[in-house]
Amino acid sequence: MKVSIIIPTLNEEEYLPKLLESIKKQTFKNYEVIVADANSKDKTVKIARKYGAKVVKGGTPAVGRNRGAKYAKGDFLFFLDADVKLPRQFLEYSVNEITDEYLDLATCEFEPLSSLRIDRILCRLANQCMKIMQFSDKPLAPGFSIFVSKRLFDRVGGFDETLKMAEDHEFVYRANKFRRLKVLNEPHIHVSVRRLTKEGRLNLLKKYARVSLHRMIKGEITDEIVEYEFGNFKNKKTNNKLEKRLLKIEKRYNKIYSSLRKYFRERGADTKKFIEKYTKNKRPKKN
Repeated sequence: MKVSIIIPTLNEEEYLPKLLESIKKQTFKNYEVIVADANSKDKTVKIARKYGAKVVKGGTPAVGRNRGAKYAKGDFLFFLDADVKLPRQFLEYSVNEITDEYLDLATCEFEPLSSLRIDRILCRLANQCMKIMQFSDKPLAPGFSIFVSKRLFDRVGGFDETLKMAEDHEFVYRANKFRRLKVLNEPHIHVSVRRLTKEGRLNLLKKYARVSLHRMIKGEITDEIVEYEFGNFKNKKTNNKLEKRLLKIEKRYNKIYSSLRKYFRERGADTKKFIEKYTKNKRPKKN
């Protein structure tokens, strides 16, 4: 089975090389890469061609994905965003599971390219929500990791280019009517947290909640009910006060934890065993 990897881009010279390099190192080799570029002003197109990708004219994410699919020669379409990275056996594991289970529509869990505990927690919550919702009539799958057979993609007519937001979830909703979405068991993807950093984690959660509520009550989003900037991550917004406090606490925790690890490492002690022994001795005795 040949895979067509489709990546919509706009000014992605910073992140695209990391993704393309991770694709180049894949153990599965039967793939093509299509970059649908929306008039980038930086070196995005030059980088894509350097890695041997086919470059086509893009637009919004929905337009870029559709135009990429138009030129795709693969049996399966893997839609990725430019700011993700793939583990070395990602394509191999994905293709094997898709083939073994005769899947036409799939996604995978994701991990943050971040050391912050709050980012890992948010990703775990999102993954659990996605795994639960896969059994509903309205499953969810992020646009940076949607895998669909070419035949199913053509059958549902691709992504709706009139939508302002959540076109990825709307596409999955329509495709799921014909073939059920599956969250793959083993493959996972690494995703950047640049949008979390720019907009603020709690602010972004509020935005997504508003989008979800709008879709539940009023239907799909054809107007700009919230601000969405494709390809613009340069200007960081100030985090709200609560988030600042959380990040400050985590930074302090990491500093103390690193100091403790260094202390015990220098003395040849195993930190984990020491902590387990200490906490065990401190447990209250049962009456």
